[in-house]
Amino acid sequence: MAEKTFQCRLITPTAQVLDEPAVYASIPAWDGLFGVLPNRGPIVAKLGLGELRIDFPDKGTAKGGSRSCLVEDGFVQMVNNRLTILAAKAFPVETLNASEAEAELNEASARTPTEADPTRRRLETERIHRDRERARAKIRLARRGVGRGL
Repeated sequence: MAEKTFQCRLITPTAQVLDEPAVYASIPAWDGLFGVLPNRGPIVAKLGLGELRIDFPDKGTAKGGSRSCLVEDGFVQMVNNRLTILAAKAFPVETLNASEAEAELNEASARTPTEADPTRRRLETERIHRDRERARAKIRLARRGVGRGL
């Protein structure tokens, strides 16, 4: 009989955030969202910036539900019914605050590149753009109040 769950681990440089059975995961890869169900074929993908949503199985009388967090950069691997998400950053949804994220967006929007060297200027511009995108994603998730965090 086919498995109804897979093991899901979320790891950041500072902590192992999650290691639980799951029934579904929606993953923000660098080139778009993809879903993972039990017994999915092997895959390795580059993680992007976006909402990671994990659905958990019902346990006895407890309803499993979903949990979400904002993840940024890293890698994802699914092999042998084990999903491992190595994220550079992970922000549980319940920790996101729309007004704080709006302040981050305003600060990032006010910044302009100051480097004279073209290569450094390009890197600084990309960093500013990434900070803006992260702040926008935080605002979006905080306003939606998606699930509970991890």
